[in-house]
Amino acid sequence: MAGNTYVNEEKSLKQAAGKQSGNQNRLNINKLLTKFIKNQPVLAIATLAMLLTCTLVPIDAAYLGYFNMRTLATLFCTLAVVNAFAHIHTFEIISKNIVLKLHNLRNAILGLVFITFFGSMLLANDMALLTFLPLGFYVLNSTDNKKAMAFTFIMQNIAANLGGMVTPFGNPQNLYLYSYFQIETWEFVKIMLPSFLGATVLIIICCLFVKPTHLTLKNDEDYVFDKKNTLIYAILFVASILIVFRIVPYTWGTVVITLALFLLDKKSIKEVNYPLLATFCVFFVFSGNMARIPAVSAFFEYLLPKNTLLFGILSCQFISNVPSAVLLSHFTTDYASLLPAVNIGGCGTLIASLASLITFSEFKKHNPDQVKSYVIKFSIINFSFVSALFILQSLIG
Repeated sequence: MAGNTYVNEEKSLKQAAGKQSGNQNRLNINKLLTKFIKNQPVLAIATLAMLLTCTLVPIDAAYLGYFNMRTLATLFCTLAVVNAFAHIHTFEIISKNIVLKLHNLRNAILGLVFITFFGSMLLANDMALLTFLPLGFYVLNSTDNKKAMAFTFIMQNIAANLGGMVTPFGNPQNLYLYSYFQIETWEFVKIMLPSFLGATVLIIICCLFVKPTHLTLKNDEDYVFDKKNTLIYAILFVASILIVFRIVPYTWGTVVITLALFLLDKKSIKEVNYPLLATFCVFFVFSGNMARIPAVSAFFEYLLPKNTLLFGILSCQFISNVPSAVLLSHFTTDYASLLPAVNIGGCGTLIASLASLITFSEFKKHNPDQVKSYVIKFSIINFSFVSALFILQSLIG
């Protein structure tokens, strides 16, 4: 009898221990999930949205076609090369020259915004941001003006999205529509010029509200310019750009760039923003699934002819501008309205443009405690631009 009691007690203790272990595991998982959501809110929301669409579109071979491997390869290479530049203090050296020549905060922000604006015409919006956002950080940080970082990053983001609208290769959606509808180059420029000029004026007006506070370097360190590594990294950066223009194949181009950085600066690869790459992957699946849902297609087929400009802009707010351009091009021949729609629509929500995710991620990296205020400012400024440009384009159309 005593033996049975002992066995039962031992069994109860094991069950209790197992239950406690299970509770601890669940607690650890909950902590990890909470930490993940707190540290990566956009990735968490995008993942949830992706999983919801996966319930409507069963996983099949078509999923493999969702991923734009060239974009992911370019993003990885550029992030790594920018890290390498940062390690040899390239941005501090350039930012010091900007501060010394532009003298005040207003001029510095105008310079940063418009170098991004015009850079997007040549490099495309994503590449322009990856190149010039770090420069914006170093200029503001080195002069103790981090309080202006949210506004500067937001304006750089808008500049990148709207600056490239006037050229067929300035934004990915432009290149797609330019080719899909076989638009003449001059006609393309003629369609986009009013919105482009309107955006230029609005950006200048917004930047003029910045006080012309005198800039002073808080730590005037005399960094040595590393000519050798700067030249090597510049070549690698150009190679990253050539991947975008399909001059360099993304497969071996990525291998060569990664290998070179592995030999020269392993830390640059380690510090790549991998959650951002994951966000792009998740977003590709989400937008790809959205385009395959019959109800979504039927919805656009019914509404789009009524007001292509308006519904094109609204579509971008939910499935981003590039997927919107691809999806909506099948339901309208009014490219004169669709073109400005998917460019103007790149402003708005954080997912209206993948470029906006890049900006958000870069800001959060430097200011993790200011995410909420950034999103509020971002939304107010972006929707102001969307509203103003929509009204302008409607009056012209």
